[in-house]
Amino acid sequence: MVLLGTTRRSKLGCVPVGWEWDETLFKGSAPYYRRGRLPYPSGLHDIFAAHADLRGRPRLIDVGCGPGIVALALADLFAEVVGVDPDPGMIAEASHHAALGEVTNATWVQQRAEELPAGLGVFRYGVFAQSFHWMDRPRVARLVFGMLEPGGAFVHLDTDVADAPSSEAALAHPEPPEDQIDALRQRYLGPVRRAGQGHLRFGTPSGESGVLQEAGFESAVVVRVPGRGVVERTVDDVVAGVFASSGTAPHLFGDRLPDFDDDLRALLATASPTGRFSQRTRDVELLFYRRPR
Repeated sequence: MVLLGTTRRSKLGCVPVGWEWDETLFKGSAPYYRRGRLPYPSGLHDIFAAHADLRGRPRLIDVGCGPGIVALALADLFAEVVGVDPDPGMIAEASHHAALGEVTNATWVQQRAEELPAGLGVFRYGVFAQSFHWMDRPRVARLVFGMLEPGGAFVHLDTDVADAPSSEAALAHPEPPEDQIDALRQRYLGPVRRAGQGHLRFGTPSGESGVLQEAGFESAVVVRVPGRGVVERTVDDVVAGVFASSGTAPHLFGDRLPDFDDDLRALLATASPTGRFSQRTRDVELLFYRRPR
């Protein structure tokens, strides 16, 4: 069901410093997202279930759901999951994949997190997976606090885990040449990372814990989800990963998009004549910030 409605991380402000949200942030990225982004650990579902209160008929809201990857992965644990995202392409992809997977308890809502609660009701868990940093975090934290059951939780899925990545054993294929890809990006889009119609000069904000505790949530219960390993990627996978990023979303290239795509594929062909790459994956963390009972 669909309802329409630099690398330095700043700790200041509600949204990235010097940047304002606009609707083109991920314009054109949705078709690339599932293929291009590295997968979450396979144990995410079971570990979430082991640490969640699933008694009764709980509901989950995934805020900034993108194409529904996390919401659909957890859907069978809940009476209903609701995915919210401002990008119409993401909502369309989420609805499509829900239908492919015959998931019948999912609702998809196209709107910004700042527009909550939007009559969506009460939830036991609110999940934010690589999305909270784009939002007016104090406002959204307060809004979600009011939408959760007492004892429910705001769950931040953190992929920026500090521990070392997977085993340093030799890889079967080269890793994607990230530095060269970034140099190509800069050649087309300039030295400062783009984000929608603006520029991300100071990275995205951190300090989620302080924001959430100020909104009334308890300190986080941190749960590690093991995910260290290696995945094999094709040229098309790596290209999809580039276009799945807000900093290289397809719309940013305008009529130069075919040229960038050609140059990117030529770069990848040089980096790996076999057309295969290996990428190391990492653990992730689920941070449960509970609303007091």
